Amino acid sequence: MDDTIWILVPLAPFLLAGFIFWSKHQQKMIEAQAALTAEKAAQYAAASERLEARVRVLERIATDRGVDVAEEIEKLRDTPLN
Repeated sequence: MDDTIWILVPLAPFLLAGFIFWSKHQQKMIEAQAALTAEKAAQYAAASERLEARVRVLERIATDRGVDVAEEIEKLRDTPLN
C-alpha cells in the first residue's frame, strides 16, 4: 500500500491541472447557458407585451358601444404585428 501512494504523488499536479481546466470549462458553460436563458426570457417578455397590447385593443373594441366593431377589426388586420 505504501508503494502505490508514491506512484500517485507525481501524478497529483497533472490531476490538479486537469481539474482546474475542467472547472473553468464548466464555468464557461454555465455562463453561456445563463446568457441563453436571459435572451429567451427577453424574447418571451417582448411577445407577451405585444399580446397584451392586442388584448387591450380588443377589450376596448368589445366594450366601446359607439364604434363599428367590424370596421375596427378590419383596421387591426391591416396593422403589422411588429
